[in-house]
Amino acid sequence: MAIDDRFEDLEPRKAKPAPKDLTVMGVAELEAYIATLQAEVERARAAIAAKRAQKSAAEAFFKKG
Repeated sequence: MAIDDRFEDLEPRKAKPAPKDLTVMGVAELEAYIATLQAEVERARAAIAAKRAQKSAAEAFFKKG
C-alpha cells in the first residue's frame, strides 16, 4: 500500500461531470461523441484486464511459497 492510498478517503471526491445536452448536437457530433465514449470504455476495460492480470500474478507468486 502506498502512503497516498491511506489518505485517499480524506481527499474530496471529484464531482461527477454533468451529462451532455444531446439535443443540441448534430448527427456527426453525436457519432463523434459515441466514438469518444467507446474509446474510453475500451481504455477502462484494458485497465481492468491489466489489474486482473497483476492480481493473478501476485496470487500465483504467493501460493507457490
